[in-house]
Amino acid sequence: MSPLAISHFTLSNALGFGKAATLNALQERRSGLMPCDFLDIALDTYIGRVADLENLPVVDRLSAFDCRNNRLAQAALRQDGFEQAVQAAKARYGADRVAVIVGTSTSGILHTELAFRERDPATGALPSPLHYRETHELSSAPEFVRQYFELTGPVLSISTACSSSAKVFASGWRLLQSGLCDAVIAGGVDSLCLTTLYGFSSLELVANEPCRPADTHRGGISIGEAAGFALLERRAQAPEAALGLLGYGESVDAHHMSTPHPEGLGAELAIQRALDRAGLAACDIDYINLHGTASRTNDSAEDKAVSRLFGTDVPCSSTKGWTGHTLGAAGITEAIIGLLCIENGLIPGSLHTRQIDPGFTSHIVLDNETRPVRRVLSNSFGFGGNNASLIMGRLDT
Repeated sequence: MSPLAISHFTLSNALGFGKAATLNALQERRSGLMPCDFLDIALDTYIGRVADLENLPVVDRLSAFDCRNNRLAQAALRQDGFEQAVQAAKARYGADRVAVIVGTSTSGILHTELAFRERDPATGALPSPLHYRETHELSSAPEFVRQYFELTGPVLSISTACSSSAKVFASGWRLLQSGLCDAVIAGGVDSLCLTTLYGFSSLELVANEPCRPADTHRGGISIGEAAGFALLERRAQAPEAALGLLGYGESVDAHHMSTPHPEGLGAELAIQRALDRAGLAACDIDYINLHGTASRTNDSAEDKAVSRLFGTDVPCSSTKGWTGHTLGAAGITEAIIGLLCIENGLIPGSLHTRQIDPGFTSHIVLDNETRPVRRVLSNSFGFGGNNASLIMGRLDT
């Protein structure tokens, strides 16, 4: 495939607003996870909560969209000069030639959850106006972004669980190749809500400590929230861009509704397809950002897939010990972390991991390493076997 230029990108999560906050935390090995203090939820677990969203309403003209998820999206859009970059692309190509693709798993469901708490005790009526379409539906976040920038181009929501915002890059490449647009705002946003916190707890998948990916005593995930966005353009139209999407791979193994294939067959297929599209061999990858959720079955399956393709040569780690598992925003979060690793020559060792599972055979790194990084593979694997792998890299190599 022809590489796409990533001309601008931005990221906000529990480590702070803007990509510098994430980079600093990675370099300092400082986690954003903390004991659960979200609303009145009484769960013995750690979360990655973004601070101060309660005081950051969306712009007045889009007040119908006001919910935690869209507040987080707006806060991210306003970092790292991203808003200005989109306005420049809009001026260059036209409002109808800039597409918006956003991945999310639960959208603004918290808004509806809280509304149910406020039902009329006598009639059961929900508060009015609820603005369900603007806050809860999966179209909420991409439509909010499109209206925020006053765009009229294609708009698309992707919801494939934890691979949602990795798949936006694949869809963005296809939109640009088809000629339907000249630039794509590709992003993802997922925010904390009752459904995911209580839901994953009921599945016995959350840990009562900060998550420990690939650890022999790993006890489950730590749920986080995040928003990230990247501006994708054809390479010829963004010659100044140094970084880009080199390849992507997708697969659906459909082994089980919530459990991956135990041998990682779907994961392996997605990774191989990404390598093939990029025209690269396994030895051309300098670092792998694992999906690495710290659940027992997911980490084991991914290790088997990675080991078969890369052996012990390519360093890999999970960054969820910093941000938590941001679910529908995990793909964009970890893709952007990969871009930061390329820019800064950083391989982050898995945070909180103390003893690597003795059954694992991939090259899992525990301590940070500083070395040139040209190409990064980022994995995102969701419920139902929805798998996506991305290869980000320098465009001059």
